[in-house]
Amino acid sequence: MNLAQKLAAIADDAFDTAPAVLEALDALRVAITVFDSDHRLRYVNAQINYLYRSLPRRETLLGISYESLVRMEIAGGEIAPASLVDGIEAYVARRVAQFTTGEYHPRDVLRADGRVVEVKARQTRSRGWIALWSDVTDARHNHSRLEDAITLSADAFAFFDGRDRLAMCNDLYAQLHGATSAAELRGWTFSEMIERSARAGRFHIDGDVDQWLERRREAHEAPAGALTVACAGGSAYLVRDRATRDGGRVVVFTDITDRHRAEATLEEQTRTLRQTRKALARTQSEVARNERYLADLNARLGAAEAEVSSAKTTFLRTMSHELKTPLNAIIGFSDFLKESAETLEAAQVREYAGLIHQGGHNLLRMIVQILDLTKIAAGRYDLNRMQIDAGAILWATKGEFDARAASKSIVIDADACPIGVPVMADENALRTICAQLLENAVHFTPQGGRIGLHATTDGATVRLAIADNGPGVAAEDLERILMPFEQSNRGGATQHAYGAGLGLTLVKELAELNGGQLRLVSAPGEGFEATVELPAGV
Repeated sequence: MNLAQKLAAIADDAFDTAPAVLEALDALRVAITVFDSDHRLRYVNAQINYLYRSLPRRETLLGISYESLVRMEIAGGEIAPASLVDGIEAYVARRVAQFTTGEYHPRDVLRADGRVVEVKARQTRSRGWIALWSDVTDARHNHSRLEDAITLSADAFAFFDGRDRLAMCNDLYAQLHGATSAAELRGWTFSEMIERSARAGRFHIDGDVDQWLERRREAHEAPAGALTVACAGGSAYLVRDRATRDGGRVVVFTDITDRHRAEATLEEQTRTLRQTRKALARTQSEVARNERYLADLNARLGAAEAEVSSAKTTFLRTMSHELKTPLNAIIGFSDFLKESAETLEAAQVREYAGLIHQGGHNLLRMIVQILDLTKIAAGRYDLNRMQIDAGAILWATKGEFDARAASKSIVIDADACPIGVPVMADENALRTICAQLLENAVHFTPQGGRIGLHATTDGATVRLAIADNGPGVAAEDLERILMPFEQSNRGGATQHAYGAGLGLTLVKELAELNGGQLRLVSAPGEGFEATVELPAGV
């Protein structure tokens, strides 16, 4: 029985509940509203006034109808204007329709401040209603970022749910199967989709179509399947099909057209060589030269394939670990809150909520880093270089980390960071550079340590330096830690729990994108200094 069902059962009894239980309900980060069979409010916990600041105190809301509550949200400016384009009455009707027997789908309420509140409604045995209001902004934004990530990928991605229905895919995957957009295929079963694609001639099939479909289904139903398919247009793809932990499937199409063409070229050249040997009786030296050429071509193909495979293996292995760690924390603690909410004290709820927030923050940071690096690699990073004050940016970044540094008794010294140091750079990129370097410094600096911020210029170049007195990094590791997914060994232990090893890579790429460079100086036991050199402003 989930939280909504448990509360629905409680709501069937009168709310003559012990004060301790009501205090526990008030401590939840979910707003709870209980309505009678006439849709009039009987109980609401304190969270409603945190979600909707414009509403009057919750005690004054008792007795109003759910429709009136929705209209108060609109009158208070809480609802996003985009949700009201069809008119207020149409919007109110859609919200009230959720209180309909058999209608159990959650509804997302788009807020004017950009947040998203999910409303779940359940009917009680006494024909009343209970509704849970949860802030799901981060979850929805992370889902959108995941969609952006697979959209930017050169591979075709698709995710199927436990009923083998398409839950998400990028446009490339949709186009390969004859659709104009991902939305057109959403909800289709795997069998329905490949049946339509195969019979519409989307794939090049040698032999019987039914046998080809059977092979595709077998690969799809295996724990881990892989096969090569050719499209009618001549392109070829390696299809990898894997089961997910939640009972669904993930399918990835990787373009291997060039490899196929190279193999076909190699085969054609080998055949031509054999025919030429018979027809022209070439000299042994000529034959040997051609054979060496073919061997070299084959070796290059093998090396290129190994390099691509190694890079993808590293990426998938690292992402599997780095995504799994915060997601396991988020899911584990949220499940515990969901199942044990009635017995937890407010301090425990705050502790677990903090752990969930930290896991989400780590996951968001990693996804943002991946998206930025992907945009840079694809040449799609929006760069708007202008003259900005580098000293002011460093001071602002210091302010963001003062509290975290104080929790470790770390002093951040910005005396050598004057205001009024003009630099030509993209402001968002420079803020990301400073935040990433200062975050690393605070993380690796020991308790009671010191961090220095410096901003200098020689007229043509501005140098922004962040130095700490932490454990440092060996000189031979400085070049390695600038590579993606490589982490430092500060303090004698690799910081796997801290990040995916993308921070310094992103700083280096952003510095170079702005016409500058990143320099690192460190030694074991002598701290760590990162200096970003950028063109000075006028």
